[in-house]
Amino acid sequence: MALAQERVIPPVELRIGEGNLDTAIRLLLLLTVLSLAPSILIMTTSFIRIVVVLSVLRQAIGVPQVPPNQVIVSLALFLTFFIMKPVFDEVNASALQPYMREEISDREFFDRVSAVLKGFMIEQTRKDTVEVFFEVADLSEEKKENIRSAEDIPMSILIPAFMVSELTTAFEIVFLLYIPFLIVDLVVASILISMGIIMIPPQIISLPFKIMLFVLANGWELVVLSLVRSYQ
Repeated sequence: MALAQERVIPPVELRIGEGNLDTAIRLLLLLTVLSLAPSILIMTTSFIRIVVVLSVLRQAIGVPQVPPNQVIVSLALFLTFFIMKPVFDEVNASALQPYMREEISDREFFDRVSAVLKGFMIEQTRKDTVEVFFEVADLSEEKKENIRSAEDIPMSILIPAFMVSELTTAFEIVFLLYIPFLIVDLVVASILISMGIIMIPPQIISLPFKIMLFVLANGWELVVLSLVRSYQ
C-alpha cells in the first residue's frame, strides 16, 4: 500500500521592522478597531455627556419616550462629530495623512493618534478623578516615576477617569435643567391642592405647560449650545 503523501505547511512569518507591522497583523488590527469602533467612540469622545443629558432631559419634561431612543442617539452622535471635528482634523493632519504617504511608521502613527486623543481627554478630565484611579491602579514605582506630566498618563487610567468625569459633568448639567421643570410641577400641584382637586395627577396638568415653556425658551437650542460650549 502506497504511503500517503506528506502535507507540507507553508511557513508563516510575522515581521516587525522599523516600527512597521506585517500585512497580516495590520489587517487583524484593522478588523479589531472596526469591531470596537462603537466602544472607542463612547469611551474617548463627548458622546457620554451628550447622550446622558439628552436622555435625562426627557425625564425632566415628563415624556420619557419622546423623542425616541433612535433620535436621541442620532442627535448625540452628530453632535459628537461636530464637537470632535477639531480633534479629528488634527488626527488627520498629524497622523493619518503622513501615514498614508508612508512618511511615518505604524508605531509612530498609533503614538500620534493617542497623543491627540489624550490631549482632548486631559482637558475634560477632573484632576481628583485621575488621582483616585492612580491610587486604585497597581503601578510599579518605576512606572510612577516615568509619569512626569499629564501626557504621560497611561490610557488604562485616563480613559476610565475621563468617562467618570463626563458622567459627573453630565449630571451637573441635568440638575440645572431639572430645576425649572420641578418648579412648574410644584406650582401646578399647589394650585390643584388649593382647589381641592386631588384625583388628577399633577403631572398630567403640568406636562403641557412644561412643553410650552421648553418650546418658548428655545430649549433644544439652549441645551445643544450649552453642551457644545462646555467643551470650549
